[in-house]
Amino acid sequence: MANVKKESSSNGGGMISTIIIVACVVVGFFVWKFLMGAASNFEGGDPEKGHPINTLGMVYKGGFIVPVLLGMLLMVVVFSIERFLVIAKAAGKGNLDAFMKKVQGDIKEGKIDEAIGVCDKQQGSVANAIRSALVKYQDVKKEGFNSEEAAETIHKEIEEATSLEMPMLEKNMTIISTLVSLGTLGGLLGTVSGMIKAFGALASAGTPDQAALATGISEALINTATGISTSVLAIIAYNLFTSKIDDLTYSIDEAGTTIVNTYRRFRGSLKQ
Repeated sequence: MANVKKESSSNGGGMISTIIIVACVVVGFFVWKFLMGAASNFEGGDPEKGHPINTLGMVYKGGFIVPVLLGMLLMVVVFSIERFLVIAKAAGKGNLDAFMKKVQGDIKEGKIDEAIGVCDKQQGSVANAIRSALVKYQDVKKEGFNSEEAAETIHKEIEEATSLEMPMLEKNMTIISTLVSLGTLGGLLGTVSGMIKAFGALASAGTPDQAALATGISEALINTATGISTSVLAIIAYNLFTSKIDDLTYSIDEAGTTIVNTYRRFRGSLKQ
């Protein structure tokens, strides 16, 4: 039942991600066509033949690849906001460092019920995984397992709890990492397209068409800048969220080690 629910949630999440991607491209097209391509941005009110009089008009002249690049830029922003909210929720209501200090202090002092109460108050994926390990600690304590059996049982419980709580943190990270490459490649495609137009103007018979030459170079540079901006933002977002996810995972592992060591001290005290 849990696997069916997880698969259903994954399929639903994939559908939502697809809708977001399509929506971002559509929004990018409308921004490019109707905002940047507005008649007021060009001399004579002609977006196709008029010279751009502001930045919006210049970006519009970037050509067909601009709405795609704008869509990818929007994807980075949207998925970054979504990941930020999910990771913040996984960390719980309070400060994660303060929570870890408190719960580890309670565990080391053998105050397991107090530690469970702290987890209930904190909530979030990290607190839920630690709470599961604490409940398992109480079970193995009642059963009287030896230290190695208890360590294996507690670690297994943590792994199972983590597998249920943490996968959502990795969701959509692949999209962000993919946009790192796609942004650069999209910008490069626009650059090549613009340079083709520029060299086409130079190769024309007689005096080169300066307007066509300038338009081609402008298109190349605009697409380069947009593509690089998308990639830079995606790289920053990916590395930031990866670091935060690693911190959450480390917090769970650290708490698990503390729980195991506490149980070993408990078993050692019984032998004295």
